[in-house]
Parts: sequence; C-alpha cells; structure tokens
Amino acid sequence: MKKLLTVLLAATMSLSLCACGEGDAEESSAAQESVSAAASEDAAGNAEGNESTGEAVQPSAEGGEASTDAQPVEQSEDEPADMVDKSWFDDAIFVGDSVTLKLSYYAENGALGDAAFLCAGSLSYYNALWDIDEENNVHPTLNGTKYTVDEGVAASGKKNVFIMLGMNDIGLNGVDDSIENMKELIERILNKSPEVEIYIQSVTPMLENMQGDMLNNTTIPQFNEKLQEVCEERGFVYLDVASAVSDEAGNLVPEYCGDPEAMGIHFTDAGCKRWVQYLRSHVE
Repeated sequence: MKKLLTVLLAATMSLSLCACGEGDAEESSAAQESVSAAASEDAAGNAEGNESTGEAVQPSAEGGEASTDAQPVEQSEDEPADMVDKSWFDDAIFVGDSVTLKLSYYAENGALGDAAFLCAGSLSYYNALWDIDEENNVHPTLNGTKYTVDEGVAASGKKNVFIMLGMNDIGLNGVDDSIENMKELIERILNKSPEVEIYIQSVTPMLENMQGDMLNNTTIPQFNEKLQEVCEERGFVYLDVASAVSDEAGNLVPEYCGDPEAMGIHFTDAGCKRWVQYLRSHVE
C-alpha cells in the first residue's frame, strides 16, 4: 500500500497541488518519466510531494532560482569567522531530495568545494530502500548513472556523507516508521562503505501558511528530535540546519523560501547561502 501511495505521488508531480487518485499503471509510468526529465533540468523543478495527501508542487521559475550562472561567493563581513575552507567538502557527498537538488545547483559556484550530490525529487528514506529496478523508482544519478543511495555513495568514493531526507517520509509513514527506514538506509550505506563518516542534517521547516495536516512545523521538529537521538546513540554527526533557516516561531524564513505559492519548502539562493554558512561553521 505504501508503494502504491508513493507511485501515485510520482505520477502527479507535474500537477500543482492536486489530489492524487488511483490511476492505471501506464499513466503513472508516463508521468514519472516526465518528472524524471524535469528533475535533471531544474533543481527547484524537482519539487517534493506530500506523500500522505498526494499533493505535489509545480516548479516555479522565479521560486526555484536554479541558475547555473551563479557567481563565486566571497566571504562577507556578516559571515561567521570560524568557517572551514570550502575545500573541506571536496571529500563530501550530499544525499537528499528536491531541497538538496537546489543546493546542488547553488554549489556549482564552488560554495562547497568539489562536493558530489546524490539527490532526486521525491526521494525519501522509504523509497531509497527500493531495488534499483523497482517500477517508478526515483533513485538518484551520479555522473549519469542511476544508483541506489548506498551504491552511489560507494561509487563516489567520498568519505563524508551528508544526508537530508524525511520531507517525503513524515506524512506517509509517520515519525517512528520513518526513523526505522532511516536506520536501515544508513546500515546499507555503512555495509558498503564502512569507513565513511555520517552527517545527518535536520529536515528544514515550511512557511507558516503552507503547513499541512501531516507534514508541518510540529511533525518536522518531532522527526528531527528522533534523528538527533539516533545520531547520539550511533555516533553520527547531527547538523541542525533547521535552526539556521527558521524564524523565532520555527517557520521557514520567507526570504529563504523559493516556492512561497507552492509548498513553501524549497530554497532561494539566500537560503542556500545561509545553509552553506551553517555547514561550514559546524562540521568541525
């Protein structure tokens, strides 16, 4: 049943905030192919769906700001003084969904050194566990080849693995089941790459006016709290990125939101810059 809900989500990714019905398999497959093509063209266009409701976001040209012409980011006076050099991330790989896809486009300016990215729209801890040949899978690509996350990390040869997933999990599977899927994915990564360091990034918040019944700024912190507990138990590094992009009430800062009329979860360049600043100030 969970796989059916995820497939239905993927089939509606090209629609704007539409309710997901139970369509036939051919239509679902065709829609997924369309989404996969869009994902490689536009970071913000890989919008995440709320898998519990079947909602999906239509990419916004101005909201995504996924320009590949970004200029190198120089450290300004308002940036933290204790940031590691960008080259620290040369041995890093970022695993994530469409939120991280936006970061990957922003990082083309060298903001994260030579970091690799293994991310795809609608990727979750749940569907990351699917087989590589699973119908309608959303496994990410690395250097033009599709991999499961654990295989992609191994293929990259990177030693620092940064994971931000969960936005597509919470509404469908709930907090506890999503945490169990998170543990399973990390076990698979470590089985293939036992020498890597795991960095778990918190799920970031939504705009205040875009919260749903299942995915909202109450369930997201609950999920993040569980993530932190697992990190403390297993010796993983927990990075509270949410704290860097939240306002005093725990909502996503509007300036950092690239899709305010869609789902209110994706980032602008300003949001990505703040994200990078946080990472460079907290990895050591």
